[in-house]
Amino acid sequence: QVQLVESGGGLVQAGGSLRLSCAASGSIFRITISTMGWYRQAPGKQRELVAAITRTKSTDYADSVKGRFTISRDNAKNTVTLQMNSLTPEDTAVYYCNLKDYTVTDYWGQGTQVTVSS
Repeated sequence: QVQLVESGGGLVQAGGSLRLSCAASGSIFRITISTMGWYRQAPGKQRELVAAITRTKSTDYADSVKGRFTISRDNAKNTVTLQMNSLTPEDTAVYYCNLKDYTVTDYWGQGTQVTVSS
């Protein structure tokens, strides 16, 4: 099994920046062979992928965040970080850390609130 613990988030003005971090623990084998990423869910909307990164550092971003958000991963520390710049009110949501292991099983963090004021 895998546990994910998130940190970061909070309230920021439009144009500002925030950094989210997520630490994975548990099955080292599952963590090592995994894709890690961030999803978000705004009120009344479905959860959506924000960014993901594989063990070999290949990345994928939602079109809405390309050029503004950067995902990175430290395989030695089993952490994934999302640097969010040029935030807009449309980025307001609960952000969830995700790990998808080699069996395509999803693990989720508890979620962290990001609020961007205009």
